[in-house]
Amino acid sequence: VMSTGQEQRQRQLWLLRHGATEWALNGRHTGSTDLPLLPQGEEEARALAPILTRLSFAAVFSSPLQRARRTCDLGGLGGQMQIMEDLLEWNYGDYEGITTPEIRETVPDWTVWTHGCPNGENADQVQARCEKAIATALAAPGDGDVALFAHGHILRALTGTWLGLGAAGGRLFKLGTASVSILGWERGQKAIARWNAPTDPGV
Repeated sequence: VMSTGQEQRQRQLWLLRHGATEWALNGRHTGSTDLPLLPQGEEEARALAPILTRLSFAAVFSSPLQRARRTCDLGGLGGQMQIMEDLLEWNYGDYEGITTPEIRETVPDWTVWTHGCPNGENADQVQARCEKAIATALAAPGDGDVALFAHGHILRALTGTWLGLGAAGGRLFKLGTASVSILGWERGQKAIARWNAPTDPGV
């Protein structure tokens, strides 16, 4: 019988960013605003199903927001979906709904990673949520990997946290809508097994 430690070392986290929304396409920071997927975003999410439904996940978690939940449904894993509050997108506070160039008119070198958001979250606060999300995913009962459906900034922050770079390490990872990424292991060391993989085989 394997010890839990060995099982945990083998469990990979599949990160699934939701499909396209209007604000995702035009660069507006979308945190708590509960935007629906665009028709294009629904198509992107459906393209995940042939990949994801071939696999057997120990658990499937989604952000409570509809763009993540709908992506999980269309991706074929809605029947297993559990809601995880820790997967909510970064709280952008006063910057909700505006773009980075607009913010930089008043804060020239602003990034979400370095400055955080007034009346919202900073990287340390997001990192605490990411650590909880990772612990929950690794502790889920059963065998197999765990799927996490969420948002661009939180999934990038989660990746930075997984790799020991902290949430702010997420700035190093570009993540497209409805992409497939896998956080895994390399000889017992946390590593990226796959990153930002498109579902379209033609890409």
